[in-house]
Amino acid sequence: MHFVTGGAFNGKSGWVKKFYNLENIPYQWVSAYKGETVNGFHISGIVVLEGIEVWIRDWLKESDAREVRTRWQNYLRGWLDWEKEDNHRKIVLIGSDISKGIVPMEADDRKWRDVTGWAYQDTAAQSNRVDLIWYGISQKIK
Repeated sequence: MHFVTGGAFNGKSGWVKKFYNLENIPYQWVSAYKGETVNGFHISGIVVLEGIEVWIRDWLKESDAREVRTRWQNYLRGWLDWEKEDNHRKIVLIGSDISKGIVPMEADDRKWRDVTGWAYQDTAAQSNRVDLIWYGISQKIK
């Protein structure tokens, strides 16, 4: 599993496409920004899941923080198992960093920021590689 994070509109998606040479290989791209969900893959190769923070925000509308974090941890375990079934499989997770800047005034926004941070910690811990992207430049941090 590979986790890619950084600021919004800082080139994470473009970097992933270039890093994995996605123009020349089959892959599946699932984007929360387009309203897509994390359920099911139809390829045995690279699967890119983009917009972690959006899925977290949406789930918080239905569940409390603990349930959302548990749900995320369950997805991570399932994706790791999926990867282990075939050496050609790879999950790439992309999430925008929403932890910097002014702490939100609204309680729901603070909860979203907190749960997203916890989910990113869980993701980084489970990932084989973690890259931070700022202004299109990568820094490998794990």
